[in-house]
Amino acid sequence: MLKKTQMRVGDTLPQREFKPDHVQLFLYNAVLFNAHRIHFDYEYTTQVEKYPDLVVPGPLIGDWLNQCVNDWLEEEGHLVSIEYSNRIAAYVGETLYSGGEITLYNEETGETSIELYVKNEAGEVIAPGVAVVYV
Repeated sequence: MLKKTQMRVGDTLPQREFKPDHVQLFLYNAVLFNAHRIHFDYEYTTQVEKYPDLVVPGPLIGDWLNQCVNDWLEEEGHLVSIEYSNRIAAYVGETLYSGGEITLYNEETGETSIELYVKNEAGEVIAPGVAVVYV
């Protein structure tokens, strides 16, 4: 549980692990009505687009960043804003990790800025982001 008096700049959020599979991508894209074939058609993705496997959709990566922040907040605060950018493609079967670090904490107002990331197995940041929360 968060305690405002215990938070400090440099504190990290717990890292979360994800290993997307074909079923997860299919269901996620169906809900979003995302018909881009690189997310569900293996033959098209690998033979025509020349990707090594199905591509993890960018909004799913953004959802993982949101989950990372909200899980960390528990019931102690609320997410005000989040921004992220997908920089490197991720593929089915890869293990991905989300996490973050507090970069600003105003004890008086509770405003907290968090630098976020999703990294791939090689440790590359594939999606950097920033969240603002109030605790």
